Amino acid sequence: MTETVLLIGGGGREHAIARSLASDCELYACASNRNPGIVALADGFERVDETDAEAIADYAESVEATLAIVGPESALAAGVVDTLEDRGVYAFGPKKMDARLETDKAFQRRFMVENDVPGCPEFETFHDIEAACAYIDQYDGDVAVKPAGLTGGKGVKVTGDQVTKEEAKSYLRTEKYEQVVIEERFVGEEFTVQAFVVNGTVRPTPAVQDHKRAYEGDEGPNTGGMGSYSDAQHSLPFMDDDDYEEAVDVLESVVSALPDYRGVLYGQFMLTADGVRVVEFNARFGDPEAMNTLPVLETPFIDVLVAARDGETLPPLDFAPTATVCKYAVPEGYPTNPEAGARIEVDEERVAQAGEGLLFYASVEEREDGLYTSTSRSFAVVGLGDTIAAAEAVASDALAAAGDGLRVRHDIGTAELVQRRVDHVGELRSR
Repeated sequence: MTETVLLIGGGGREHAIARSLASDCELYACASNRNPGIVALADGFERVDETDAEAIADYAESVEATLAIVGPESALAAGVVDTLEDRGVYAFGPKKMDARLETDKAFQRRFMVENDVPGCPEFETFHDIEAACAYIDQYDGDVAVKPAGLTGGKGVKVTGDQVTKEEAKSYLRTEKYEQVVIEERFVGEEFTVQAFVVNGTVRPTPAVQDHKRAYEGDEGPNTGGMGSYSDAQHSLPFMDDDDYEEAVDVLESVVSALPDYRGVLYGQFMLTADGVRVVEFNARFGDPEAMNTLPVLETPFIDVLVAARDGETLPPLDFAPTATVCKYAVPEGYPTNPEAGARIEVDEERVAQAGEGLLFYASVEEREDGLYTSTSRSFAVVGLGDTIAAAEAVASDALAAAGDGLRVRHDIGTAELVQRRVDHVGELRSR
């Protein structure tokens, strides 16, 4: 039987999901933007807001979907998985209550403490902004300031790195978040391990390192992610096998405490002088990390979805021994003052000529007269190779697809930047 799968979301992560599924099912998609990469792969597309659970369920019924997969966190927070299940459609993703691991950072930290999940920082939660500011003042050391809700990866401020304590307090007073989490600042190297989770089974994927800062040399404000890389094995050059296993142990500890969790569990970790610590959890694929992971997944993704729906044990995951480097092209001014509504050109043929290069459209809008930017990331290129250096060369070549009005962090995946990570961890371990 051919499965009919509904994909919710219209970003680069969802384009990567669509590419992994399209040849093995009848694929339909819905999103608030018309992503040309997804539309080209899908048998049908409907413009629907990702948080409109009832409209999404109506579309699922109209195409007779036998499965669904939810891409963005906004849809999970809106209870799209719950509504689809109420309509008889199995969705690969956590229900609204379990998605609080991502959508409510205060819940996330309390959950870790109550269930002895390792790697939790020292933290406090506040509804009173002035009390939060007082805590920042009296805390002996630097802190990470986190709004409890969703901010698209751009709401965290870290003192001693991005801002001063005075700037952090001014930020809180200006934004007036309903609830914030103030926690100790970790020093080290960040990395991500994502896992497929169903019925208590955890199937981890290769580690990826994302680059949140807007500009080369890790300068500038945080973004949703300017690019990322993975190595030809599960670990990364600055990690050892024990570090990777320690991260997987954390994910398994989470799932032990949430036995009904299903979908992708994303762990963002910091490798510190004291071992692996948890920066945060997400309840879906990362963006850009999905674009590193899915192109090297050799196990058919549809087999994972079918096994999850049918209550079977997830199949073991096979990954090609291939390194990946992903680099995003973003509108000028992103993330603080991005230029939206600009018409851009993307040379798809140029990406194809780059050899092992892939193009993933993200937050763009396809109109009759061309392609237009939004206020977020426009498209990503992914290079594949036997080594990170080889993959980076392919990605750099493919970036010739970017026309005027777009900006790129060219240093992602370069030998110099990777070596800086290795040297940094070496210094931490020697302390």
